[in-house]
Amino acid sequence: MQVFVEIAAEQGDPASQEELGKEYRALLSSFEAVELQAMLSGPDDARNAIVSLHPGAGGTESADWAGMLFRMYMRWFERRGWKAEVMHFDPADEAGIRSAAVEVTGEYTYGFLRAEIGVHRLVRISPFDANARRHTSFASVFVYPEVDEIPDVTIRPDDIRIDTYRSSGAGGQHVNKTDSAVRMTHIPTGIVVTCQSERSQFRNRDSAMKMLLARIYQKRLDEERERLEKIEEGKTDIAWGHQIRSYVFQPYQMVKDHRTDVETSNTQAVMDGDLDQFVRAYLLLGRKGSKKLK
Repeated sequence: MQVFVEIAAEQGDPASQEELGKEYRALLSSFEAVELQAMLSGPDDARNAIVSLHPGAGGTESADWAGMLFRMYMRWFERRGWKAEVMHFDPADEAGIRSAAVEVTGEYTYGFLRAEIGVHRLVRISPFDANARRHTSFASVFVYPEVDEIPDVTIRPDDIRIDTYRSSGAGGQHVNKTDSAVRMTHIPTGIVVTCQSERSQFRNRDSAMKMLLARIYQKRLDEERERLEKIEEGKTDIAWGHQIRSYVFQPYQMVKDHRTDVETSNTQAVMDGDLDQFVRAYLLLGRKGSKKLK
């Protein structure tokens, strides 16, 4: 390819240069597809995913930040052509959300989305502070592979407690008059999930069961991973409670991923769903076996 490029440049042939450009782009695209396939080779990477968002301590500030992240991810899902169905959405009193969960369906959604697991930090001048002071807010993102069943695990009806209550989300008068929201508790593990996005209690039960299965499956994976790490020594620093990315709006504009050092000053593009650069860098880092985390 390099020889042809040099010949075309020497001859000054625009048609040849354009054709070589097309071939180069096609070759690069094929290489990236093979590289991506190698990055997404985990046992659960091809599965659909359930994304759960929760604000950290800080009241309205953190609730608003969690709501901003929810919007960012919904835009990213749309960009990638994935189907996103809101399973649970609990709005906060003043702004943002108390919690939310989204089922994401598409090609390798869990493989991509596992790059977003962790704590996301925001620094900005607070719109809720009359003195216009700078605030730092945190929100957690959890991602679970969606499963229909869990091998070697039997979930009995007696192991699950189901409570119904009136939904607090959007839906007009209907949600205020019927107990359509569902809270499902897996008694052996203590895992609790809630779903109130649908007006139908039956639909909410179905969504809650999906979320519960995903959480139980993830718990089993985490326990197995911890067991192997103890055997191999040198336990990884990457964990649920660690900050993975900072979004700074003031006094300067920057989004930086602390695992890969990838950063950009175009914060608006990121908040509009331009996340591919961060996710790709994280997946490449994982492929190289690095455990870097600041």
